[in-house]
Amino acid sequence: MNIDGVSNGIVLDHIKAGKSMIVYDYLKLWKLDCCVALIQNCQSPKMGRKDIVKIDELIDIDLDVLGYIDPDITVNYVKDGKLLKKKHLTLPETLTNVIKCKNPRCITSTEQELPHIFKLVDSEKRTYRCVYCDVVSDTTN
Repeated sequence: MNIDGVSNGIVLDHIKAGKSMIVYDYLKLWKLDCCVALIQNCQSPKMGRKDIVKIDELIDIDLDVLGYIDPDITVNYVKDGKLLKKKHLTLPETLTNVIKCKNPRCITSTEQELPHIFKLVDSEKRTYRCVYCDVVSDTTN
């Protein structure tokens, strides 16, 4: 299969196979007016199988969300057909309004204008805890 390159935009590479739809949903890419290509299960010498997302426009994307979904994602910014900048992600220390606290007794359940804030407590297990009630979040992994 052949997918054209991006002349001006963003290529999200090295996404763990099967996670491109999660990236699509979290970044709300369906709202864009430009072309967005999801390439799933393509071969990779480094990873075996991987997903790629190509966005045909330079937009602001939430790198914390991407780091939470898969910290191995590489974000490539392309301008005039050339690589402008490449970013390697890590797990974010703090997540704000990315995940929601599932604890019905958490203050965020009654005070709905409060932001849902989670702190990274274990990077090996990718564990986050709510700053208000200390409940461990569900992970995307």
